[in-house]
Amino acid sequence: MDRNMRTVDDVLVLLDGLFAPEADRWTGRGADWWDRFYADRSRTVPFFVAKPDESLVAAVERREAGGGRALDLGCGPGRNALYLAARGFEVDAVDLSSAAVDWARERAREAGIEGVRFHRGDAFALAATELAGPYDLVYDSGCFHHLPPHRRVSYLALLEQLLAPGGLFGLTCFAAGAGGMGSELPDGDFYREGAGLRGGLAYTPEALRGIFFGLTELELRRMRDEPEESECFGESFLWTAFFRRA
Repeated sequence: MDRNMRTVDDVLVLLDGLFAPEADRWTGRGADWWDRFYADRSRTVPFFVAKPDESLVAAVERREAGGGRALDLGCGPGRNALYLAARGFEVDAVDLSSAAVDWARERAREAGIEGVRFHRGDAFALAATELAGPYDLVYDSGCFHHLPPHRRVSYLALLEQLLAPGGLFGLTCFAAGAGGMGSELPDGDFYREGAGLRGGLAYTPEALRGIFFGLTELELRRMRDEPEESECFGESFLWTAFFRRA
């Protein structure tokens, strides 16, 4: 008989287990899936390009993100982390995938960019060890929408722990109604069906405002589509948002 659930973390781990194991993209168990995803660097995956998000560039140029310490959640091959380091930020960049982190380190060496510490692992676990806040900027390009609904609790706790007072939080995620990128099922259906996250969750602006209501909204819009020759990455099937902590 299993009667050992005592904490919020116990509940979250239980809920993790309600998803099909092969659908796990957010804990250490998902690392192998992401390693396979990043194994073929020649694939035509939009965010494999070595370009920063257009919205992040705009925020830096507007001086909303004015330097200091930055945390890049789900850094992938490092395109945003390297951009921030090149502009004077001291950056911690974390990803579940060792293949992604190795690629990011290679890009950093090739570009001669220092000032980035890459971490391979689960950001929720690393927050207790290697990711020592406070950070002036926490940036997430495509990590949040791979979390199941109950892990928003963990995500908000991470921001509370690591984002400095007055710090900036930036996010890109799947936009609801944008042509099928991200599931639009109600939260409860994921637990009843036990079928996993179906590639990620799509959000509406109202949902994002409700989740991050404790932060001050600075901007929430669709990303701009960027042409191939652009120095920035942008896809209109994504929301981009920036919030300020009081």
